[in-house]
Amino acid sequence: MKKSVLETENATETTDSGSDTDNPSVPEKETATETSDSDQVAEDSPVGADATSPFWRRRWVPRAVVGATAFVAVSASVLACVLGWKLHDRSQVDTAARQAASTAQTYAVTLTSIDSQNIDQNFAAVINGATGEFKDTYTQSSNQLKTLLVEHKAISKGRIVDSSIKSATKDRVQVMLFIDQEVTNSVSPDPRIDRSRMVMTMERVGDSWLASKVDLV
Repeated sequence: MKKSVLETENATETTDSGSDTDNPSVPEKETATETSDSDQVAEDSPVGADATSPFWRRRWVPRAVVGATAFVAVSASVLACVLGWKLHDRSQVDTAARQAASTAQTYAVTLTSIDSQNIDQNFAAVINGATGEFKDTYTQSSNQLKTLLVEHKAISKGRIVDSSIKSATKDRVQVMLFIDQEVTNSVSPDPRIDRSRMVMTMERVGDSWLASKVDLV
C-alpha cells in the first residue's frame, strides 16, 4: 500500500515536470506579440522616411517643398508679365520712332523747300507742322523772312540724304537729318547746293507728330 502511494506521487511529479518542459506556450505567445508589435511599427512608419528624424520634419518638409514650388511658379508668372510688359512698351516706342522719323523727313522737305511766288502757302505748311517753341519762333520771324525771300526771288528745294533716330520715347523722338538744299535767287541765279545737318525734335500731339524744335548742327 505504501509503495502504491509513492508510485503515485512520483508519477504526478513526472507528469508536472513533463508538462512544464513540453509546454513553452507562454514564452511563444509573448514572442509572437513582440514580433507583431514590431511589424505594426514598421507598417505605421512612412515609406522612405527617416525613423530618427523629428516628427515636425517628417510632416512639414513635404509641405515646404510644395510651398517652394508654388512660390517659384508665382515668381515665374510675375517675371513673364514684367517681360511681356517691357516687350509691349518697347514695341510702342519702336512704332513711335518710325512714325516720327517718317513725319520728320516729310516736314524737313517742307521746311527747306520755299518758292517766293507761293510764300504764303509755304509758310502755312511749315507752321501747321510745328508746335511749341519752334512754332512760336517761326511765327514771330515769318513776316520778316517772307519779305526777304520775296525781295530776292528765292527758290529752294530740299532733299533728304539720310536720317537716323537719335533718341525715342512713346511721345517724343529726336531725329537727325542730313539735307541737300538746292538754292537759287536774284543774286545767284545759278543753282547751288547747301548741305545742312539738323536735329529735329518731334512730339506727339493727339494723333499727329509735330516739330517742337529744330537745331542746325
